[in-house]
Amino acid sequence: MFEGLFQPMHVLVIAGIALLVFGPKKLPELGKGLGESIRGFKSAMAAKAEARMADKIRHRRRPRTDHQSRPLPFDNRPSATLSLVMLTHLECTRCGDHYPADRPQTICPKDAGILYARYDLATIKRSFSSARLAGRTPTMWRYDAVLPDANPVSLGEGFTPMLPSREFPNVYIKDEGLNPTGSFKARGLSAAVTMARHFGLSKLAIPSAGNAAGALAAYAAAARMEAHIYMPKDVPAANRIECDYYGAHVTLVDGLISDCAKQVADMKKETFWQSEGWFDVSTTKEPYRVEGKKTMGYEVAEQLGWRMPQGVIYPTGGGVGLLGMWKAFEEMEALGWIGSERPKMIAVQAAGCSPIVKAWEEGKQSSEPWLNAATLASGLRVPKPYGDYLILDILKESKGTAISATDEEILEATRHWSKVEGIFAAPEGAACLVAYRKLRAQGFFKADDTVVLFNTGSGLKYLDVLDARTTRAVTRPVAAAKPAARQIGGIIGPY
Repeated sequence: MFEGLFQPMHVLVIAGIALLVFGPKKLPELGKGLGESIRGFKSAMAAKAEARMADKIRHRRRPRTDHQSRPLPFDNRPSATLSLVMLTHLECTRCGDHYPADRPQTICPKDAGILYARYDLATIKRSFSSARLAGRTPTMWRYDAVLPDANPVSLGEGFTPMLPSREFPNVYIKDEGLNPTGSFKARGLSAAVTMARHFGLSKLAIPSAGNAAGALAAYAAAARMEAHIYMPKDVPAANRIECDYYGAHVTLVDGLISDCAKQVADMKKETFWQSEGWFDVSTTKEPYRVEGKKTMGYEVAEQLGWRMPQGVIYPTGGGVGLLGMWKAFEEMEALGWIGSERPKMIAVQAAGCSPIVKAWEEGKQSSEPWLNAATLASGLRVPKPYGDYLILDILKESKGTAISATDEEILEATRHWSKVEGIFAAPEGAACLVAYRKLRAQGFFKADDTVVLFNTGSGLKYLDVLDARTTRAVTRPVAAAKPAARQIGGIIGPY
């Protein structure tokens, strides 16, 4: 209420009153004190204004309405209940065309490019600093200033611990296995389901190699929406069972995730797809899974005191986390939270399915479908990532690399991390240890380089897979060994 108190005319009136009361000799001294008071008052008012703006961003979530809590028939009109305060538009990562962010979007209709959410970062920078994160809820939604303005469908995902390695100094393990549903997929699906609910969608479909299916099923259940899962029939049992318990509709497909994606694509041609409010939340086929995954990049920076590591090793199937973290680094620099430094981004894949590694080694800008993909790390069994062109660009821009790990190496690393670090990692996450060892041996990383390894899930979700591998190794038929021959008294024979 006092913002307009000290205008020029008011200052003259106050000075006149002071002259009459105290006389001319005291006026300079009083004027100095008055000036200091005015400056202090204005500084306090500016600080309060900044705090009010920050609170406005922090608390801009609207109370949940009936429209937001119940699935409604599909409506392609802009959502009347969604306020996109800082999210300005969606941008194609190929042609750069812009699309409105106030309605459901998939990929660029012009060239099928992946769409990125873009924000008014200049306004956010003026009103929200990294220092204001202190004390906020330890979930990924602590970064809501750079996430879509929607009422979150949250199960407590994000802000996972970054554990210092007990074996390698300067190495940290970001343990995403502690997320809801036991994997990093919780982040992306929390954001995607949040936006789907706000847009009034009813039924969400996803082709998945396993963990994304479980995450969608969980968040759809929390949002009271239908989840339709298409997954290979040989996925880990935990993925299939959790989807069933969450109430999802599960279709097991005889093939790979690419075959599951074809089934979803065929469904889009049916008339019910639009009329019943179906939507495809496949990897990079909608903009918001990247937004959820980018929070891993914000957390890496915050947990390292806003310093960038020298390297990030990331198990790469669809590669959404890699895309999201790189996007986060760009946003944080624009916000003034970090400088221009970037870590070397490392994509690690299974030797039995490594299209990115092959494309990287051949100097190509996109990958070719990997034939006969096979690996125990089901999350890495992605024959051709849709975002391959972005993944390869990031590796090049960051001066990173792509590297593969055999199933035998992954299995050994899974057991090693369990024994040495106390982390029962998913096979995909353990592949990062294989990659780090190789890169250290090659001199790519030095002992004093800070490197973050991502364990993307819990080994508890792979018990049947790991048990089958262990049993196979133990029970592998071995020819009976003959007793060693001993020479006794000139007679040679087994005794």
